[in-house]
Amino acid sequence: MSFDEDMAGFGRHLRAERGLSDHTCRAYRADVAQLASFLNPGTRPEDVTRETIRDWLASLHGTREAATRSRRLAGVRSFFRYLVREERIEADPTQGLPLPKIPRRAPQPLSVDDCWTLAEQDGIQAASPTEKPLQRRARLRDRALIELLYGAGLRVGELEGLDVRDVDLLRGDVRVLGKGGKERVVPLPEGAREALGHWVNERQRPGVLSEPLFISLRPRRDGTLRRLGARDVRRVLERRARSGGLLDRVHPHKLRHSYATHLLDMGADLREIQELLGHASLSTTQKYTGVSVEHLRQVYDSAHPRARAEERGRGRPQDMDLPTGLREQKGEGRKKE
Repeated sequence: MSFDEDMAGFGRHLRAERGLSDHTCRAYRADVAQLASFLNPGTRPEDVTRETIRDWLASLHGTREAATRSRRLAGVRSFFRYLVREERIEADPTQGLPLPKIPRRAPQPLSVDDCWTLAEQDGIQAASPTEKPLQRRARLRDRALIELLYGAGLRVGELEGLDVRDVDLLRGDVRVLGKGGKERVVPLPEGAREALGHWVNERQRPGVLSEPLFISLRPRRDGTLRRLGARDVRRVLERRARSGGLLDRVHPHKLRHSYATHLLDMGADLREIQELLGHASLSTTQKYTGVSVEHLRQVYDSAHPRARAEERGRGRPQDMDLPTGLREQKGEGRKKE
């Protein structure tokens, strides 16, 4: 069988059996297609060897970053494991190949002021006398979109998949379908509830609950509404960032990171942030949020014995009780000296 025939079954496997998102399925299939284009015409999956995979990765080395190479190897590895399971091939040629080492870079969140500027650079209700209905809808939609991204820390794919009925303004939360088909409920801050309320009221009509939450402003030729995609969301953020005079590059993932980091700075527990973000592993949350220097300083000042001693102007705190056994040993040591 050819790569195209195997990839059709691989796509069904990713969606039906592994429950991966459409975005992940497209990415994995693109990875396999990229490998197939590297090979000689007519090469079949069973003809691929470990040396072939090494040559392919080497061809990517000068043009793709380590994170991209790692992701592509992961997609191709998933494909060959599927073929082994289906008994299409006897051995996985990617087995034992290490993933490219990705340098750890601390993400840079937006400041709180920049997040406020991004969301509140225009009034939520105040409109100029010359504002047209289409401009009003754009203003309300973009404000609600940003308030939800920053106020709930959603992934862009999660935001993209929301329908109007997923938002409960009375209860103040949003029901999100995350990675791996896992559902979670995220509370909404007051600013997000207000902005979403104005945007939903702007669209009041029968059947609106089943419609996408964020839509293009102009319907298609057949009158249907187009759901905003990830590129549309990025364009909204870039436009708002330019309008607000922000110097940092703004994208949806940076708002998600800012959400997590600001929660941590305000004293939220890492486990709570893990639940809000929908991370399966706490280690992912630790790498993703990063701990600000200010938060570390506050933890040190409140918890470390030396920090508490310095506040009292002494050396070691005298009021720290030692266990009885240690106190006796210390006294005996002094007597012997």
